[in-house]
Amino acid sequence: MKKIKLLLVDDEENFVNTLSERLKMRDVPSKVVYSGEEALDAIKSDVPDVVVLDLRMPGIDGMEVLRKVRQTNPDVRIVILTGHGTEVNEEEAKKLGAFHYHKKPVEIDELLGTVKKAYREKLEDTMVAATFAQAGAFKEAQDILDEDK
Repeated sequence: MKKIKLLLVDDEENFVNTLSERLKMRDVPSKVVYSGEEALDAIKSDVPDVVVLDLRMPGIDGMEVLRKVRQTNPDVRIVILTGHGTEVNEEEAKKLGAFHYHKKPVEIDELLGTVKKAYREKLEDTMVAATFAQAGAFKEAQDILDEDK
């Protein structure tokens, strides 16, 4: 099975670097960036399968990153991981298309389970769309891919 292309976005450098190391020890390597701007640049150059995204960051915050990524790359699954979120933030993130919303601190295995579930869902959508396209049902294939927009 292909490795998950995972992007971690958090301005707390020690936290996100430690998270990256802990995921790597579980055979899930990741790319790390420290701002919303860096996240958008990273996604333009190498689209990940899953993004773990903090909400509160200087400059472009996580909610704006979520909006932009869902518009430009709707098949990317975004998992929110924040220490400052509220129920209102959670509702807004889900309306914008976040796959899941975790509050810090979260158990590493719980977060990893969410990342793997998000990746599986992305693969399943892609395979179903490919099956429809192969059968000549191109509109239906596109509809499946557009469901995430």
